[in-house]
Amino acid sequence: MGLISKARVKSPWIVHYCCGSCNGCDIEILACLTPYYDVERFGILNIGNPKHADLLVVTGPANRRSSRVLKNLYEQMPDPKLVMAVGACTATGGVFHNCYNILGGIDQVIPVDVYVPGCAARPEAVIDGVVLALDKLSKIK
Repeated sequence: MGLISKARVKSPWIVHYCCGSCNGCDIEILACLTPYYDVERFGILNIGNPKHADLLVVTGPANRRSSRVLKNLYEQMPDPKLVMAVGACTATGGVFHNCYNILGGIDQVIPVDVYVPGCAARPEAVIDGVVLALDKLSKIK
């Protein structure tokens, strides 16, 4: 494993995007940054620029309005890149799946590497999802 690959695994940079969820999962993701969970002690940084991110964390279902933005964010990320879908809405559309503007889960728009279950997903599950994503990232050559 090269230096850059090792750095990616040891200190992943994450960009978070909400496709239009109820914000339950967003609150739980932000809870991961609080002193109680403090994911930054593991080198995980939440950044705002997709061009510097290794992992795209998405909440909420894909809808007609946000699908283009989601695809643009994904395409701006450098390779290798991973996508983590947090919550039931992101995986299947959840409680919004029969709405007229909902396409379904975000896998209808971009490929997903890790699914984090829950409504809303607990911070422990979000952290487990990041660890699973890092495991997948370490196997990418």
